[in-house]
Formats: sequence, structure tokens, C-alpha cells
Amino acid sequence: QVQLVESGGGLVQPGNSLRLSCAASGTNLRFNVMGWYRQAPGKQRELVGTITRAGNTNYADSVKGRFIISRDNAKNTMYLQMNSLKPEDTAVYYCHVFWIGVDYWGLGTQVTVSS
Repeated sequence: QVQLVESGGGLVQPGNSLRLSCAASGTNLRFNVMGWYRQAPGKQRELVGTITRAGNTNYADSVKGRFIISRDNAKNTMYLQMNSLKPEDTAVYYCHVFWIGVDYWGLGTQVTVSS
């Protein structure tokens, strides 16, 4: 069983930064890929980016150059550094892992970018 808990969301002005965290708990966890997704009101959930255990990252075009994903394997924690935030980045941000045949999601954290 895996539990994912996101934190760090909030209200931020356009152009500012925010850092999200995703803490995973469970036993003998050694995820290869961890991912961040987001879902804006009235839209489908979309991939923000992923990171492998080795630290290789992949990003959606909409966030490339602005968002950075990192992880601390010892702490089973993943981070999302969001810079130069835009109103269109407003969404609920979710953490995801696929572990032993099961998709796990956190409950999400709200990010609102508004002046």
C-alpha cells in the first residue's frame, strides 16, 4: 500500500514561484518513475512531468523552462519547483506513481495563480 501526500499549494501572483512536495509512505518503496499531473476546472487531467529514480526528467511543453522536478530517493519525496507562474497554471496538482501493478494518486494540492 502506498500513500501520496502533496503539499505546498496556494495563491500566488503571476510571475512568482511556488514549490510543491509529494511525500510517499509505505514499505520497501523503490519507485522508478514518479510524476506530477494537474487538472484545471473543466479540463482533463494532464501530465506536467516525470522523473526517474536516476533523476532523468521529462516535461510537458507548456511548462518546459519554467518548472523543475526533483526527488530525494532516501525520503521518497518528489518536488515541483514552479517558476514564472501564469494564470493558466491554475489547477489542482497531483502526484502519481505506478507500483506493483497499481496506479497511486495523491489527493492533490490547489495552485491558484492570480493577481
